[in-house]
Amino acid sequence: MSETTISTLPDPSGFSPDPLTDLIREGARKLIEQAVEAELATLLAAFAEERLDDGRARLVRHGHLPEREILTGIGPVAVKVPRVRDRKPGTERISFTPSILPRYLRKAKSVEEL
Repeated sequence: MSETTISTLPDPSGFSPDPLTDLIREGARKLIEQAVEAELATLLAAFAEERLDDGRARLVRHGHLPEREILTGIGPVAVKVPRVRDRKPGTERISFTPSILPRYLRKAKSVEEL
């Protein structure tokens, strides 16, 4: 009695788990990560000369935001955005928001247009 009565259901996300798609998603994740890191390096270099009164750097890296998924044309891609901490007290704080990943982006523009 090797027959089973359990039927497999398709993936609810609609994306197949084939190795090529996984490879493309991983490449997209790495490419997004490199673009965000390059943008962050530019910001840190622009403020590298600014120091606090005690000689410490004003802007420093401060870990990452929680990982989130962006729905793209090739499926969901997990991304992590680095944090920046502005040590200078006052109201004119510098924050980092990547231009390709705005704060509340969950779907790529091409997916939203569909």
